Amino acid sequence: MTDRQTFILAHQTARQRAVEAVQSAPEGFRVLIAEPKRSDSQADRFYAICTDLAKSGMEWCGKRRSKEDWKVLLLSAHAKATNEHFELTVGLEGEMVNLRESTTNLSKKRGASLIDYAESFCAMNGIKLMSNI
Repeated sequence: MTDRQTFILAHQTARQRAVEAVQSAPEGFRVLIAEPKRSDSQADRFYAICTDLAKSGMEWCGKRRSKEDWKVLLLSAHAKATNEHFELTVGLEGEMVNLRESTTNLSKKRGASLIDYAESFCAMNGIKLMSNI
């Protein structure tokens, strides 16, 4: 048995193989059942929105923001709007840090919600989205 196996529970055969792997796993191995991760197309769409925001010239707190800044701002606002865990804390050098979810770990459902939030934010602020990803 290899150290790591992933099964997408898309049909009965995959489910059976997952059951067989669990039954033959050595003592101490672990099993994780989780929602699917966000897709590459969701990631591409979200980053395209962030890029469009950066190119739009819209300012936040008196400054134009980069696509990376918009990523953090949208993720933070989405977490707040959807009652997801986030924490604003003092960092190691006395700076303020927002401890929040990562786009890499988003589920497909959460990724779709983030995109909807970002698109709504753009629409409410008159930002035309140019990227059709």
